[in-house]
Amino acid sequence: MFRLTCSLLLMAALAPAAPTVFTRADDTLRAQASTTRIDRRALVRRHNPVLRQVDRLAPLSLGNGAFTFTADITGLQTFPQAYTPDDAAPDARGSTPLVTQAEWGWHAFPNPNGYTMAEASAPYDTYGRAVEYASRQQTPAGTWLRENPHRLNLARLGFVLRTAEGREATLDDVQAIEQTLDVWTGTLSSHFRFDRAAVHVDTWVHPERDLLAVRVDPGGLPGRRIGVRVAFPAARPVHSGDPSDWTRPDTHTTVAQRRADGVEWQRTLDATSYAVRLASADLADVTGVGPHEFVLTFDSATQPFEFVVDFAAASSDTTLPDVTATRAASAQHWQAFWEDGAAVDLSGSTDPRAPELERRIVLSQYLTAIQGAGSLPPQETGLTYNSWFGKFHLEMHWWHAAHFALWNRIDRLERSLPWYARILPAARDAARRQGYAGARWPKMTSPDGRDSPSTIGVFLIWQQPHPIYFAELVYRQRPDRRTLEAYRDIVFETAAFMASYAVWQEPQQRYVLGPPLIPAQEIHPPQTTINPGFELAYWRFGLETAQRWRERLGLPRDAAWDRVIAHLAPLPTRDGLYVNAESAPATFTQSSERRDHPTLLAPCGMLPCEGVDRDMMRRTLAEVMRTWHFDETWGWDYPLVAMTAARLGEPETAIDALLMDTQKNTYLASGHNYQDARLTVYLPGNGGLLTAVAMMAAGWDGAPEVPAPGFPSDGRWTVRWEGLRRLP
Repeated sequence: MFRLTCSLLLMAALAPAAPTVFTRADDTLRAQASTTRIDRRALVRRHNPVLRQVDRLAPLSLGNGAFTFTADITGLQTFPQAYTPDDAAPDARGSTPLVTQAEWGWHAFPNPNGYTMAEASAPYDTYGRAVEYASRQQTPAGTWLRENPHRLNLARLGFVLRTAEGREATLDDVQAIEQTLDVWTGTLSSHFRFDRAAVHVDTWVHPERDLLAVRVDPGGLPGRRIGVRVAFPAARPVHSGDPSDWTRPDTHTTVAQRRADGVEWQRTLDATSYAVRLASADLADVTGVGPHEFVLTFDSATQPFEFVVDFAAASSDTTLPDVTATRAASAQHWQAFWEDGAAVDLSGSTDPRAPELERRIVLSQYLTAIQGAGSLPPQETGLTYNSWFGKFHLEMHWWHAAHFALWNRIDRLERSLPWYARILPAARDAARRQGYAGARWPKMTSPDGRDSPSTIGVFLIWQQPHPIYFAELVYRQRPDRRTLEAYRDIVFETAAFMASYAVWQEPQQRYVLGPPLIPAQEIHPPQTTINPGFELAYWRFGLETAQRWRERLGLPRDAAWDRVIAHLAPLPTRDGLYVNAESAPATFTQSSERRDHPTLLAPCGMLPCEGVDRDMMRRTLAEVMRTWHFDETWGWDYPLVAMTAARLGEPETAIDALLMDTQKNTYLASGHNYQDARLTVYLPGNGGLLTAVAMMAAGWDGAPEVPAPGFPSDGRWTVRWEGLRRLP
């Protein structure tokens, strides 16, 4: 406690001076000097999620960025069936399963046939040159390579509750539910009544270990009627959902061993192994009730008891932090997170949408921190459950992580950037096999950096400039030689691929992108798509940024890169509007073209409007808002539109886009961005929201020198912010 108190006092002493508070009111723009900082604790805690009944879409999670535990209303995973739709009567909205995942927790089934990417590939004509793409997704090789490796559910931990008659409780036996997630301290407090006993459970995750800490006050319930069940599933390669397989106990092994401080389980699934260790001074007995299921009882009689559960890739004799230490570490970690990062306070606003926007902002910060701030890019569902077999999509990495830099949490972005250096040899090989220079980054991948066969993913290219953008975000905050040296290989190898990928057309005296290519708006065929607007703009931005890195390092500009920059095809247009692609100019005359991501707006929004006719883009934005099929878009599309509106001086449109009332812009009680029954959580939406809000509040390079330039000046918005950084 003394150490925690001293740490908090030191943090307060080092806190920055009171900032300028930016306000919009009375139809005017003005800056007001503030003598007090934003009350971070009040801001955060007014949005603590509270559940008083089972919400199968929005169970609450704890995590540390690389490990996440999702609990039901008991604080553990006691009633998983309540979060799994009955096959006979499925819930059309879907559900969010109760899963325990760590970023190191991967499994692959054996590959006795030795499937390779070559077996899942086919040649595609690239201006007279045959280039192999792994598009044969439905072949045996394609299926195995797509499904493996996949993420595991490491364990299920829940209570065993028994009635006075000895019957195991059902959810109907649990009453008076009140569960609060205090995101200020990372504490999940769960209250419920069971057989007249008032049970209270507090749950935490350690910020530096993949460790769950639990304190239970059984409210007088005898110890023989409350215990803890620990169960271990087999793996299954599920595209979306819970990766647990409880039907094949003979395909994996669990070996339990009592230790002086508790029990350890050694897990083996094919070539994957890991250890789970439970420590408790109150542990009385461990009873195996099956090859992979154990029930633990405690010496507490009717008194409180506590335990910690540690998950690790290998067994260790390290002394585990106890519940008290974990609680203190969690509180210190989260208070520092909220105090040291940026903040946006909308409490002075009169627009009725402001409280909901502020709630989304606060909870999105929490969720991206617990789900996607590890050493790997996160999957689209983070560590809540599997999507695309648990693999992560590199084109989504920008939407997951760019906001960390803008919210003064650059360290959380940088945690995942060394992974690009680790897979650089694989990315070079991928480029070389296709006849390109540099490094071609995969799309749907896992820790090894191998791409996954797909009829779409292997043709995407908009993930390629992301590492350059990330490196530039780091340099903007740490503009020194160390940063340049740390990321130079990633920047230069990325640019080398980008320059070699562009094809020179002699008759038109220009460089083009594709075919084969599928743009970010994934509705266009690879064989015929050429020059999508977003990719053209991102290519120019990436290559020009890489050239600046050469100049900063004292190197001459690369002549080949400059030639591509100078002669890259212009953004495609028709009838005074920007369109999806040169090969798809009917954007605003053919309804079917106005669905999926409206990335024709991204060159002046996500990107800094270089080479963009702002009047034409403004007209295009208006047509998108008027005619786009937003019911067929995705969660990050609304921030995408908002960023374009902000840069174009249309703040009312920015707010309308950010808070558009449509299914895929739904934010659940947990704060998760809901898409549909398959994707009940979607973190690119949360990350995109934070990026757009930071830009709207703090501005961007070249933004008008007015307070909160992306928010409306209609007198209904009062925007106070601290610590934000501008978008390029």
